[in-house]
Amino acid sequence: MVRKKGGAKKGKAPARPPKPQQVVDTTQKPAVWLPGDAVEEGETLQYDPTAYDCLSSMSLDWPSLSFDILRDHLGAPRSAFPHTLFMVAGTQAGSAKSNYLAVMKVSGLGLSKAAAERQKQQQQQRERQHKGDDSDSDEDMIQGSDAESDADEEEAETAQLHIRKVAHTGGINRVRSCPQQPHVAASWADTAQVQVWDLGEQLGELRDEAAPAAGAQGKVHRVNARHVHTHSSEGYALDWSPVASGRLASGDCRARIHVWEPAPAGKWVVGPAYRGHESSVEDLQWSPTEETVFASASVDKTVRIWDTREQSKSMLSVAAHDSDVNVISWNRATTYMLASGGDDGALRVWDLRALREGGAVANLCYHRGPVTSVEWCPHEASMLATTGADNQLAVWDLALERDPEEEAALAPETNALAPDNLPPQLLFVHSGQHDMKEMHWHPQITGLMVSTAADGFNLFKPYNV
Repeated sequence: MVRKKGGAKKGKAPARPPKPQQVVDTTQKPAVWLPGDAVEEGETLQYDPTAYDCLSSMSLDWPSLSFDILRDHLGAPRSAFPHTLFMVAGTQAGSAKSNYLAVMKVSGLGLSKAAAERQKQQQQQRERQHKGDDSDSDEDMIQGSDAESDADEEEAETAQLHIRKVAHTGGINRVRSCPQQPHVAASWADTAQVQVWDLGEQLGELRDEAAPAAGAQGKVHRVNARHVHTHSSEGYALDWSPVASGRLASGDCRARIHVWEPAPAGKWVVGPAYRGHESSVEDLQWSPTEETVFASASVDKTVRIWDTREQSKSMLSVAAHDSDVNVISWNRATTYMLASGGDDGALRVWDLRALREGGAVANLCYHRGPVTSVEWCPHEASMLATTGADNQLAVWDLALERDPEEEAALAPETNALAPDNLPPQLLFVHSGQHDMKEMHWHPQITGLMVSTAADGFNLFKPYNV
């Protein structure tokens, strides 16, 4: 995030800055700007486009505060641009009857101009090194890349949103797609209902659609939910089992958790309530390896581990945060690791093998507001990402450690050294969205992330992830 003087009107919004960078001010020694720091009159925040391989934004006609990325038929892992991806999102409309599930395809998500130029220069450098020829100057390399810059920019701007809308009564607090059957999605509504939907028809239309259909943005389809269960109050916690196909768990604001078992004829049997939390259940996560085990997070400040074979009490419990525990994520590569985020702004990582001792193996403090989502990277076991009420998305790598001597040696004289209170595990920061609520890694496209906020979606891949 670069701060510049002059030329900007007071109050102008920052242009999606990706990460803490140096402060540019010729009157004083450079310093790192962190979210929450003051921006003086006449200064504006700008982002460095070279920090992204791709960056695109799009929005629905209502805010969407929860979404999920659908597994698709296009292969994994994949990295070649342009990309196509599928998502499902739920709206928070001005009236209950105006809400809908948005089934989406994003096509033509291209490499950014800056990234294309960087890759071309790297390729030229590799070719020169292979030939042992150092005669070409950096200026020649840059001029060569400029010849294709216009085409690269056009490619980066071709991302298109294809959409089908399914009517939904009530604002959607959370939506999740079944990993084994991506066309099956569950929604948690502010009407206290959890509903399961079959979106296969809508996804089939989107797969075959070459260009966004005229009029599709305005048309809302009426579809009957496959199953509906009414809790005693509304809620947010919702998760499908990655091991047992069709098994679902939902938790509400009255501390009740229900496990759904698939039944014949596309229905579900909803079991009796699991009780143990003393306040609202905010998040649920099934074990990535054990089909009967799941974790829960609560406003009562605890994280609990449950086994479906014992409903009367949780198997393990830990006082995880100093305030509400909002979100949890179970590491699917290192399956004894669980991450949690709370109202205290902290990200904590737990070793489930030592949960009874109660000490987190990592306690990372960066966000200046409640943590609103957390998710482990599906392609790198030590990496995870968080979003916060401070409108920041942070990418973390637990394998990173600070080396002050190396930092001082590598930093130019005019560069800013990281402050002592900046966690060395902080790898990247993306910002520029308002009221950021949720993020997800794409399970099949390496390094690609999507975040949602009150003002829409951002789709991006950092250069260093």
